Amino acid sequence: MSKIIKYITWALMIVGIVLTALVFVQDGSETSVNNLIYWTYAMVVLALVSILYNIVRDSVINPKNIVKIGIVLVGTIVIIGAAYFLAPGSPAVGYVGAPVSDLTLKLTDTVLNLTYFSVAAAVLTVIVGVVLDAVKK
Repeated sequence: MSKIIKYITWALMIVGIVLTALVFVQDGSETSVNNLIYWTYAMVVLALVSILYNIVRDSVINPKNIVKIGIVLVGTIVIIGAAYFLAPGSPAVGYVGAPVSDLTLKLTDTVLNLTYFSVAAAVLTVIVGVVLDAVKK
């Protein structure tokens, strides 16, 4: 089973790389960008389905995991809420294109904040891991 998952993962990655390369080869044509965006939507849906499947499966196998899942879910909601409330939603400086709605600006800033939080968490995790390894030795 793990070999099948490995091959599927490689196939999905190759499709993503090819679609990304097409955007660059076709100088960002609308069709190639739209195909890449639709691929991204499909990957997000696939990720959400697999996460939900694992949550349900783990809850059936070990009902005590429901509490842990609830804690993680509440923590995720708090982080997303903080990113949303910290997002200014102000228009981009120097942008002269079509007007963008306030909601779009707020959501864009929210995603940027979530990216910043994720990078900070990754860096902090690496630093803490190195320090803990050093302390254990």
